[in-house]
Amino acid sequence: MERTLIIFKPDAVNRMLMGQILARFEAKGLRLAAMKLQQSPRTQVEKHYAVHHGKPFYESLVNFMTSGPVVLAVLEGPGAIGVVRKLLGATNGREAEPGTIRGDFGLDQQYNLVHASDGPDTARTEIELFFKPEEIVSYERAPDRWIVRK
Repeated sequence: MERTLIIFKPDAVNRMLMGQILARFEAKGLRLAAMKLQQSPRTQVEKHYAVHHGKPFYESLVNFMTSGPVVLAVLEGPGAIGVVRKLLGATNGREAEPGTIRGDFGLDQQYNLVHASDGPDTARTEIELFFKPEEIVSYERAPDRWIVRK
């Protein structure tokens, strides 16, 4: 079962879109394994976005991600990383296809509502940055047998 980290960014929290967005992930069949609300410390955000350090948008991204609370979540399911990224759509909401989360709710490159891990190694690193192992729960839901054939 693949896991991925998602972060409901400050724009999603302040626009009160978290429920609608999470409902799309759940409707697709992904399972919530962990979730919490936090005001992210700058050091944690800098570590999370270290790959972008030195790029022109880095400072504004860090400032944005520390400007308000975020909701962190771990989703799991077969191919969870790719499924989440496809549901989100293109990074820039103006370019994202209608029917995707960013296509339906976003108009900006930075204010793009949700961060999602881009690969298995990144997902592991990001999940470890934001969650302790005991905060992540694996379980079976009754409808799981109707979502993926084993």
